[in-house]
Amino acid sequence: MGRVSQAQAEENRRRVVETASRLFREQGTHVSVADLMKASGLTHGGFYKQFASKEALIDEATAHAFGTLAQLYADGLERCDGQRDAAQRALIDTYLSVEHRDRAADGCPAAALAADMARHPGDREAHRVYTEGVSDFAGWLATEDQDGIARLCTMLGALVLARATTGSPLSEEILTAARAALTATD
Repeated sequence: MGRVSQAQAEENRRRVVETASRLFREQGTHVSVADLMKASGLTHGGFYKQFASKEALIDEATAHAFGTLAQLYADGLERCDGQRDAAQRALIDTYLSVEHRDRAADGCPAAALAADMARHPGDREAHRVYTEGVSDFAGWLATEDQDGIARLCTMLGALVLARATTGSPLSEEILTAARAALTATD
C-alpha cells in the first residue's frame, strides 16, 4: 500500500485525537491503542506514525476536549446575545441534565478525566492542560455573587454522583437539587 498524502495524514491524526478525546471521557485513559485505532477506523501500526507515545495522544486529546468545552462557553454566550448570566444558566441546565449524564463521551472533560488525572504525575502536559481547563471553567462560571470554583465543584460533583447512581431515582434527584442550588435567585 502506498504512502498517504500529507492532507490524509493530518485528517487521520485529527480523527484519532477526536476519537481518543471521546473514548477517554467515556472509558478512561486506559483504553488500549489497538482499541482506539480500531474505533478511529485506522490500523494499529498507523498510531506510531502519528504519535510518539500514548501519553502524547492523551496530552492532545485532553487539550482537544477542553478546547471543545471552551467553544461551548463561546457558543452559549453568542446564543444568549452576550448575556453572561443567561449563558451560564443555560450551561448549568445542560450540564446537570440527564442527557449529559448519559453521554460521557461528549461530556465535560473535567468530570470525565478527573480520576485519570489524579493518577498521573503533575509534570505531564495533560495534567497541566487539565488544570488550566478546570481553572478556566471555574472562571467562566463565576458571578458577582457566587465563586466559580464552588459552582464548578457543585456541578462536577453532582454529575459524577448522578452517573454513579444511574438507574436509581437518586440520580435525577442529585441533578435536580444541584441545578436548583446553582440557579436559585435571591
